[in-house]
Amino acid sequence: MPTPRSADPTRPRVALAQYRHRAQVYDRELAPFEPIREQAIRHLGLRPSDTVLDVGCGTGLSFAALCNGVGPSGRVVGIEQSPEMLEQAQARVAQHGWANVALVGTPVAQAKLPLQADAALFHFTHDVLRQPQAIAHVLRHLKPGARVVASGLKWAGVWTWPVNWLVWPAALYSVSSLEGLQQPWDRLADQLGGMAVDTLWLDAVFVAHGTTPPQGRGVLSLKPQ
Repeated sequence: MPTPRSADPTRPRVALAQYRHRAQVYDRELAPFEPIREQAIRHLGLRPSDTVLDVGCGTGLSFAALCNGVGPSGRVVGIEQSPEMLEQAQARVAQHGWANVALVGTPVAQAKLPLQADAALFHFTHDVLRQPQAIAHVLRHLKPGARVVASGLKWAGVWTWPVNWLVWPAALYSVSSLEGLQQPWDRLADQLGGMAVDTLWLDAVFVAHGTTPPQGRGVLSLKPQ
């Protein structure tokens, strides 16, 4: 397996700048992964009138499927910290005339969400999934029994180690740290009390799905550090 380069203190800043510069080509870059997005959104089990959070929404590639799931009476809330990505998402919303899509331009942990949603999607958001504070903030804005789905790249198992030579450059291109790439969903699963995980593409991609605790069982809440 390639050696992680997560100790470089400049890596988060470089990764964010790299992410912002990809806004114009992001849709083309993620095109091969669209089947993963479709599977992840199916696991949300969206219903008409639902509200769904698209965490780290990028250019809004998930909006069409999410809007189709919640219908015109539902609501989609996209959270995205990159101004360049958010600009592309806003253009997509305007182009399709989605009146029920709201955008929040801020880091996830600071997002102001005056609502309780029915579902949340974390699609290819490795950095967010490694931030317990961001996860807890999102989960506090979900209803009891809300559906939660996360998907993205992972290190393949030892039996398919050559696959990791493909995962490695793809991950370095899009994340600030390779920490947790064995099980990127584990911190989310800890706060939910467990998740089911499907692995695809020779174990290099995951789709994890679960629900928030039922009424009376609180989601883990973390105090700001």
